[in-house]
Amino acid sequence: MATAGARPLATGRVAPDAMAAAGSPSVFLLAVNGQIESGQFPGFDDLYCKFCFVYGQDWVPTAGLEEGISQITSKSDVAPTTLVWNFPIDITFKSTNPSGWPQIVVSVYGPDFFGNDVVRGYGAVHVPFTPGRHTRTIAMFVPESTSTLQKFTSWFTGRRPEFTDPRVVAQGEGREVTRVRSQGFVTISFNVVTKDMKKLGYDVSPSDMQSPSLVPVTEGIPKY
Repeated sequence: MATAGARPLATGRVAPDAMAAAGSPSVFLLAVNGQIESGQFPGFDDLYCKFCFVYGQDWVPTAGLEEGISQITSKSDVAPTTLVWNFPIDITFKSTNPSGWPQIVVSVYGPDFFGNDVVRGYGAVHVPFTPGRHTRTIAMFVPESTSTLQKFTSWFTGRRPEFTDPRVVAQGEGREVTRVRSQGFVTISFNVVTKDMKKLGYDVSPSDMQSPSLVPVTEGIPKY
């Protein structure tokens, strides 16, 4: 039996702090699309490329393709020094922090004098930090044999030095003992969209393009 003057218990009400916590994001999103546009490899023709993304342990792909392989392309009379692929890339990531920001690794392959598929270049570049459209040109390189005898043997047998896993290109570990030679360039265009980064305290607005680093908003970096 209810006591006179007693208040009924309130139901169905959530504290404002709990509502704010429930509505705040715990991850941010990074959406990337674009294309591997072209390459310049003097002295080589009929090349194709492969790509893969390398990222930190806190990053998770939620949509799109992490790797792919393009068609074989040849030089033309219109662009005698350029190999045009226009090969699309499209992927979306989610993460809790920007450490391990994704990189794209590109490997280019083509036939040698004997018709064997050999690597013509490796390269990697970070996905741009700022939203918008960006173009990056990657300087490519190939591993080299450590001696003249090994170089001749690899040329004769068609087994050139190459990495077992191209993802090693995006990592610094062990690279100091690898002998390489510059060879060619690859151009990639990116369209980058981010979501909820500012809510988690990271400012990647286009005004920071002069120094593309992830700056916590709490540091009060002035806007120019």
